[in-house]
Amino acid sequence: MISNIPTHGLSEVLTALPRFTQDPAELELVRTDRSGYVPPTLPDGVVQAESVQDVVQTLTLANEHRIPVVPRGAGTGLAAGSSACRGEIVLDMRRMNRILRIDPVEQIAVVEPGVLNADLNAAAGEYGLFYAPDPASTAICSIGGNIATNAGGMRCAKYGVTRESVLSLTVVLADGRVLVTGTETIKAVTGYDMNALFIGSEGTLGVVVEATLRLRPAPVATATVAAYFRDVAAAAAAASAVVAARATPSVLELVDGPTLGAIDLATGTGHRRRGEAFLLAQTDGFGAEIERDVVLRAIEPFAESVLIAEDPVEAEALVQARRDAIPSLEKLGRTSIGDVGVPRNRLAEIVTGIQQISQDTGVDIYTVAHAADGNLHPMIVVAEHESITQGAPKDALGRMFELARSLGGTLTGEHGVGLLKQDWFTAEVGEVSRDLQHRIKRAFDPNNILNPGKAI
Repeated sequence: MISNIPTHGLSEVLTALPRFTQDPAELELVRTDRSGYVPPTLPDGVVQAESVQDVVQTLTLANEHRIPVVPRGAGTGLAAGSSACRGEIVLDMRRMNRILRIDPVEQIAVVEPGVLNADLNAAAGEYGLFYAPDPASTAICSIGGNIATNAGGMRCAKYGVTRESVLSLTVVLADGRVLVTGTETIKAVTGYDMNALFIGSEGTLGVVVEATLRLRPAPVATATVAAYFRDVAAAAAAASAVVAARATPSVLELVDGPTLGAIDLATGTGHRRRGEAFLLAQTDGFGAEIERDVVLRAIEPFAESVLIAEDPVEAEALVQARRDAIPSLEKLGRTSIGDVGVPRNRLAEIVTGIQQISQDTGVDIYTVAHAADGNLHPMIVVAEHESITQGAPKDALGRMFELARSLGGTLTGEHGVGLLKQDWFTAEVGEVSRDLQHRIKRAFDPNNILNPGKAI
């Protein structure tokens, strides 16, 4: 039973919620995300939205009766931003998964929030186009979730994060009103940038029900190289050298030795035999091979060995090794995936510091990084019965955040604050910013029904 709805009229309210279920099996499916955090209780119900009207009706009733609502996409978030417990209902957007329109001349796509990132790319590919944001979970993550967290991924160093690819949004506000932000034009500066306000807001200001996205021409050529190193510090130094050489690879990914070992164990590959760290680089466009050679010259002084992919199959196998990192670690135990960022010239310092934190706390930490933009994912792995929100794991998380900030960085580059990082939020943004953000939240959601307790 939903505990915070007045008893009088309760059954009528529940009956009025569209596609509402309290089936325990369904509740278990929407209980949490891929953060490793498990809420202590199940949510009180789930609305399986199939239309804008479903969302409007749900939020109108929820706002009237003060029912907390947790918006949810594909559930691939990594900060417990879509976790839900007793007293809350989940607004599940997975069934709103239609690609409404692709305009190959204007190079835009209009989609519902439940469309998977990879499915959009497959559809765009039929027109010689692609959608640039490319999370490692591209095959299973949704556009709505990408927008909620301002997701980045492996191509963001060259093409930007989700924010740079969103032209317009249709959003249902907490009281059920429908707001349209932005335009279908590349440029639009009328009034405040409302698009930017919703992108990365983690479902706390409104629920995206439609997005107009910018597509780009598929590169005419791609060149792929991989390098192996004696240790992760050497790989990080090589990545910084690529940046210093003013190359702009579309992909520059770092994987440390322990993670390579987990990938090998899960997939049968042999990457760790070649070195204690791995750096993957891709260049694209008309000058792909020319820029690849610039990258090679920057990497080679640091590397133990270098491999140039001879064909697309070999290139995809190298990219897949990076994509396999998180699934491979999840086979070892409960995995909490960090998301710190630092200036790119401090990369070697933070990877060395993370190793020291692992030694000091006794917590197993595995690191991958979007090296071209200084965004690292240090991942804590514990036994399935262990908690990631207390004891040594939480101590290790806190130390990593403090280390990142001491190097001029941030506690989250692309996964968001969610539930897991709130203890360190104010230390980064400051009291003035926190106060202003709380005022914005109250302006959009005065009854605090949208994902309460998350993000800010």
